Amino acid sequence: MQAVIMAGGFGTRLRPITCNIPKPMVPVANNPILCHTINLLKKHKISKLTMMLYYQPEVITAYFGSGKKFGVDIKYLRPELDLGTAGSVRFVGENIRSTFLVISGDVLTDIDLSKAIEFHKKKKALATIVLTRVNNPLQFGVVIANANGKIERFLEKPSWGEVFSDTINTGIYILEAKIFKYIPQDDFFDFSKDLYPLLIKKNKALYGYIADGYWKDIGNHDDYRAVHYDILDGKVKVDIEGKKIKVGSKTIIAGENVSLGKNIDVDGQVILGDNIIVEDNAVISRSVIGTGSKISTASEVLSSVLWSNVTIGAETQIKEDVIGNDTKIGCRTVVQVGTVISDECTIGSDVVIRTNLRIWPNKVIETGAVLSNSLVWGEKWNKSLFNAYGISGLGNIEITPEFAAKIGSAYGAFAGEGAYILTSRDEHRSAKMIERGIISGLLSAGIKVGDLRGLPIPVVRYQIGSESEAGGIYIRQSPRDGRAIDIKFFNSKGTDISLNQEKAIEQLFFREDFKRASMSEVGEITIPPNAVDYYKTGYLTAIKEEVIRDSKQTIVIDYASSSASIVFPSILGELDVDVISLNAFTDSSKTIKSYEEFHNSLNKLSDIVISLKANVGFLIDTGAEKLFLVDENGKVVRDDMAMMATAYLAMKSKKGAIIAVPINASSIIETLAKKFGANIKRTATSSRNIIVSKDDSDIALVCDSMGGFIFPEFQNVFDAMYAIGKVLEMTAKENLSLGNVIKEIPHFEVLHKSVPCPWDKKGQTMRKAIESVKTKKADLIDGVKIHINDNTWVLVVPDPDQALFHIWAESKDKTTTLDILERYSEKIKSWQK
Repeated sequence: MQAVIMAGGFGTRLRPITCNIPKPMVPVANNPILCHTINLLKKHKISKLTMMLYYQPEVITAYFGSGKKFGVDIKYLRPELDLGTAGSVRFVGENIRSTFLVISGDVLTDIDLSKAIEFHKKKKALATIVLTRVNNPLQFGVVIANANGKIERFLEKPSWGEVFSDTINTGIYILEAKIFKYIPQDDFFDFSKDLYPLLIKKNKALYGYIADGYWKDIGNHDDYRAVHYDILDGKVKVDIEGKKIKVGSKTIIAGENVSLGKNIDVDGQVILGDNIIVEDNAVISRSVIGTGSKISTASEVLSSVLWSNVTIGAETQIKEDVIGNDTKIGCRTVVQVGTVISDECTIGSDVVIRTNLRIWPNKVIETGAVLSNSLVWGEKWNKSLFNAYGISGLGNIEITPEFAAKIGSAYGAFAGEGAYILTSRDEHRSAKMIERGIISGLLSAGIKVGDLRGLPIPVVRYQIGSESEAGGIYIRQSPRDGRAIDIKFFNSKGTDISLNQEKAIEQLFFREDFKRASMSEVGEITIPPNAVDYYKTGYLTAIKEEVIRDSKQTIVIDYASSSASIVFPSILGELDVDVISLNAFTDSSKTIKSYEEFHNSLNKLSDIVISLKANVGFLIDTGAEKLFLVDENGKVVRDDMAMMATAYLAMKSKKGAIIAVPINASSIIETLAKKFGANIKRTATSSRNIIVSKDDSDIALVCDSMGGFIFPEFQNVFDAMYAIGKVLEMTAKENLSLGNVIKEIPHFEVLHKSVPCPWDKKGQTMRKAIESVKTKKADLIDGVKIHINDNTWVLVVPDPDQALFHIWAESKDKTTTLDILERYSEKIKSWQK
């Protein structure tokens, strides 16, 4: 007798454990489900098999081959089209001439197939459906048969109101070859929806055989774990590889070459594959451990399924979870109930993974992280909720409305009931969605919300504090990744919240320890009416209006479709500047530019500056924080040169000026400072650490060498609109064009390189970098800056968000600088050993 095995399942509901394999290859008791199906068929003397493949067929064919080593003969077929269940079997029709059996390759069963076949033949049936009884029939085809076994009614996946029996279709069918004349060739046709209703309608011999025995459709992760519990409890008869061995007073099943340490605690319901190491004092209960896995000292694996080559670190707790192939979990980590971790993930030490999460393949979760949301498409989950840009994640995947509401609740709990918080966002539709989620969370914490909607970041920052606001939140499409959302948090002064404040919010978020307001104390939403006017008044008070007005300059501004176009034109009108505006409208589809689009915009700006003989050109980023310059000759000014030119103007305009620049800026800045009697203050490289406080109000200018300019005389944050005003003011006051300023600056070139470094090696690498300095002069403002000789230096800085180090270097010539970069790149690699 022949059998057709339906082995084309995607296993969508089992993802992420089916991301790399088709559903029939998911391991059950350390063998693919399909193995158990083949063993059942072989037990009932059915050895001539045809497998119908569809999804990832090569995985199945590579494993089973001809079937010889499994004691069967296997042929494989894969229709080019999706023909449905019956249509796929019709595809095999030419090779079948007598009674045959159809069975699913992704269910676990020990039903007596011989008895079902005997029933089929006794009834002289055209088709027999093997049936079973279940407590919840909603997900299956419900069948009702008469006393003789002939099927009278059939309903696929009914609602509870349509449930007329607890007897369901197992997907096991015994059919006569004559059935093919009722199935159209090369058309989609389903057994449950098409063929069986047709046979009932035609009053053909369709019978149902109610089988004893075990049957389980592994439809979801709970079912998958439940199947293993049933195997361990002896509720289903399946072949389990291995032999019984004694561990203390208990007996477990173990494969070949199993190494067991001292004082291991097992409960007798344990299956171990081959080549497994279980170290001292480990606890394993009601679990299946795959081949090549390692359970380290004093760790606990409870009611879980581990696939092959899984490593569990010392003192780690795994409870009611599924862990995929080749995943490594560090020490003292806790994986809470119901979580599924897919293949080749790396989980650090001291991690907490919350309940019922899904972690897709190849993800990295850093040491010390607390994971509260499923990790789907993103590459990793950082140990901190916050990064250098606030909170960042993939829009509607990692940063979802539910996540946003929880963030709002945590921030609201931090601010305290009755506090006043401003919210704003860019024009992207995802940012609008996430802002509304955050507002909901804030309101639930009893926060009064001032919704500024789509205003530029500097305007929002400036508004904070004017009406006793406790802080603010800004949501935008990330300028670094168009798929991602950034959530930025501001304190009561409009600057970024501190690291301590981030940690406090983070703790509330992860513990979900935030108080909800009572119904009568839920917050309200207001629309602050005067934010733009307030910013404009402050701007015109701080800038030297007369100097700009008298200069009669012509400028070109590309607003990049940002919300600055709502605010800035009226300010420029007050300054009597002749303006040619580009993209002076908001457009949610243009909130981010690719590298190529950005440079095309700068080139277009350059062409217009030249053709109109303008004094200068400006491009504003979508958040109105960063500024990019084009001089009067149409030359696009690179970012570090724009920093130098602006610093030059500030030094020349104000005697004894203090200029703050990052530690990786060229030494030329000190040369310029000596010329003008100015002072240089070095800062960290990251923008969040460059933003200054009120205590730095004596500083004339702060730059970040990436288009960011702060003029503390107005506000202590990056503001592209005010930077434009200051450039116009300073060039007018000194009667200099931007191009002429650039000519006064000596040539310089700082080069950069990044080198990979695992997170757990960063501290060691920094220590060895500092030890390597010896007699050389070094600065430890951000990373380690080593002064090799006059105007020759190298800076080594660990990245705060990625597993790598940055190296910057400068010397008298490019060849020497490249040599320094290469030398220190090799040093960083050696310091990791």
